Amino acid sequence: MNPGLKKLHPYPFEKMAEMRKELIPPSDKKLIDLSIGEPKLQTPKIVLESLAKQLTTTSKYPTTRGMIELRNTISEWATRRFNLNTGQLNPATQILPVNGTREALFSIANTILDKTSAKNIVGLPNPFYQIYEGAALLAGGVPYYFDCPESKSFLPQIEEVPTTVWEKMAFVYVCSPGNPSGSVMKANDYEKLLGLAEKFNFYIIADECYSELYDFTKEPPLGLLDWCNRYGNNSFKRCLVMHSLSKRSSCPGLRSGFVAGDPHLMADYYQYRTYHGGAMPIHIQYASIAAWSDEEHVIIAREFYRNNFKSVYQVLNQHIEITIPQAGFYLWIKLPIDDISMCKCLFEKKGVLLLPGQYLGRTLDGRNPGENMVRMALVESEERCLYAAESMLSII
Repeated sequence: MNPGLKKLHPYPFEKMAEMRKELIPPSDKKLIDLSIGEPKLQTPKIVLESLAKQLTTTSKYPTTRGMIELRNTISEWATRRFNLNTGQLNPATQILPVNGTREALFSIANTILDKTSAKNIVGLPNPFYQIYEGAALLAGGVPYYFDCPESKSFLPQIEEVPTTVWEKMAFVYVCSPGNPSGSVMKANDYEKLLGLAEKFNFYIIADECYSELYDFTKEPPLGLLDWCNRYGNNSFKRCLVMHSLSKRSSCPGLRSGFVAGDPHLMADYYQYRTYHGGAMPIHIQYASIAAWSDEEHVIIAREFYRNNFKSVYQVLNQHIEITIPQAGFYLWIKLPIDDISMCKCLFEKKGVLLLPGQYLGRTLDGRNPGENMVRMALVESEERCLYAAESMLSII
């Protein structure tokens, strides 16, 4: 068996299931689950109509590269969103459709890591989306956890990483806007990281699946492609970005996203995927074209989540100091008590599920960065989110 399997930690939601086993929620209350980042908004009508219209295409095999119509649509969307030059993101060589960013974030590790090389370290933020760690371990890599302290806006502190680590770095995962914090990387953050990538010859994999859920009254978050274009890396050398329709378009069950960037790495990733078997079904591709072509439903989603943030903030901030994040739909909340104990009590007494912060972090030097933190996904109605917030205050 793959030796990496023995190194895997239980997935956060496996830990949640184990936590709930001996707990009995109140029978008179409907469960409110804000532990998982699953949008509850209705999938846009244009997407559903496209799916229904194209179901007969299931009689055909999809190709690994995907339809050129989809890749053209993605290129056009990314060009508008990230201020690229026309034709800069080549649909033929720099874009691949994938079955959700989770699948791509996992499989890219097998493309990059060379089990015979000493460059086997994979950098990732701590706390983090657990796929990063699992991908590194199962591909034979060695995770290196970047500290993301509250005092530094929960962003990875790459300045503290020893040179001996950078020398063995194969690639780095970054998540901006971040999960769980919602923090956004700035131009100087990318400048430092790209400088290190050039110096020590490693890749940057940017998970940007929350990039469209920002405060609509402000500028959208800076993306890695945008940064590259602004500062002269016109071919996106050493950089890949991953985007998804799950959060942007409330389509988590569609399993649709894309990878784009460095044409040389994309060529290797394409070759890997021809064996990996991750081709996107044709009817999903047509539905994805409809989603990437429309912004009206995204605007509605932004307003929904921002309204939830404002309403919950008014309740919580009277007793707990919290900050509305720049993007995403998570509140990353510091508690005056143990996070796991609080989540157990909240579920048992109020029927509300939140994700303990420790489940998203890895303990290093005796400290887990998720201790006394909790992640609240504001994906439900305003009423249900407010009930969850008021319930949490009654516990702590």
